[in-house]
Amino acid sequence: MLSITINYNPKKTRFRKQHRGRMKGISCRGNRICFGIYAIKALEPAWITARQIEAGRISISRYTRRGGKLWVRIFPDKPVTIRPKETRMGTSKGSPEYWVSVIKPGRILYEMSGVSETVAKTAMKIAAYKIPIKTKFVISISGEIMRMNSK
Repeated sequence: MLSITINYNPKKTRFRKQHRGRMKGISCRGNRICFGIYAIKALEPAWITARQIEAGRISISRYTRRGGKLWVRIFPDKPVTIRPKETRMGTSKGSPEYWVSVIKPGRILYEMSGVSETVAKTAMKIAAYKIPIKTKFVISISGEIMRMNSK
């Protein structure tokens, strides 16, 4: 069985370490469905790690049996540093351990097309279990119009 994992680490960053920042407000970018018909939308602010994103992607592709098309709309570009164990206060900042994506409410996480609504809904529900925030299944308005015209 061929297993493809996507490397979610940025190839090159301008700075190695970042400040933690704040997650206030709602998402201004990435809050509309652009590519697919069905999507999953974040309802809470959080950091989503690269492993969680990949786990959601794998669960969707497994449930749909690689049918349809899937778009991952988030990318972890923020490094999170962890200080080594048993180091005193005041020593330097730790080295980058993993990468996260900063998610604000309203952000589209995954998009799908090419499958039925029931399949997409259950696949997105399975992926939502892998993500540590509340999410909502949404359908694009243009997708609704396309489905009405096809009937």
